[in-house]
Amino acid sequence: MESRLSESWSKLVERLETWLDTIIVNLPNFILAIIVFALTYGLGRVLQKYAQRGLDKIVKQKSISNLLSNIMAMAMIILGLILALSILNLDTALQSILAGAGVAGLAVGLALQGSLANSFSGIFLAVKDIIQVGDWIESNDYAGRVQEISLRSTKIRESDNNIVVIPNRMVLDNPFKNFSYTKRARITLSCGVAYDSNLRKVRQLTLDNLSDRFKANEQYPVEFYFQEFGGSSINFITRFWVDAKNQKDIMHYQSEAILLIKDIFDEHDINIPFPIRTLEFDQSLVEALPN
Repeated sequence: MESRLSESWSKLVERLETWLDTIIVNLPNFILAIIVFALTYGLGRVLQKYAQRGLDKIVKQKSISNLLSNIMAMAMIILGLILALSILNLDTALQSILAGAGVAGLAVGLALQGSLANSFSGIFLAVKDIIQVGDWIESNDYAGRVQEISLRSTKIRESDNNIVVIPNRMVLDNPFKNFSYTKRARITLSCGVAYDSNLRKVRQLTLDNLSDRFKANEQYPVEFYFQEFGGSSINFITRFWVDAKNQKDIMHYQSEAILLIKDIFDEHDINIPFPIRTLEFDQSLVEALPN
């Protein structure tokens, strides 16, 4: 019994001595691995700080700029971990970690496919600068001013003050109209004048007054076209350009143009007729009516 205890003790001491020798031999590598990881960790934090400043100038959405800067910092820290494991000659452990990360990443990607699609769509929308907070847009049958672009959704406030939350993937995958993306918008206005009107005078008055009111030029002229002989009027359309970044501006200028045309036509005795309906009765019915 005593001999067995002595043998076991000898093996334990031998094992401890082996471990101690291994630690002493690999101590420089261990210290170097710690230094490398600490340096890359510090560089990651510095990179996050400066990346945040740069991204804030490019990306208006704070949540997305924070995400991108954190991804950059995390990539630097992961790189430091890989270098530290390589210095310690733990290639087998490193391969196991990378394999496990790959499998876990695949599983998470499949489980969160919709969420990841929305997140990448939100990053794309923010980086490409095609939609900004404050823009007036039409998307997925909704129209309103953009209130927020997060990693998952775009929030717009409609004209009736309701908030609509649209997943970023649906905004990016479907056609949308951004009224704020361009500074100029063209308005088309329809009207009609009586058959006895001087059509050339109608056209000239409309062109002159709209051109003066909305500052037309060779690049953005006012257009006028007669369209048809209507039931009670000769109908025309006029098209002109205005500075507008949302639907409210367009409605305002359209209203101004209607007031202007009405005032000018009234001033020059040009009639905008009501719809006229002629009713014909059979003569026998007329004679049957009581006197």
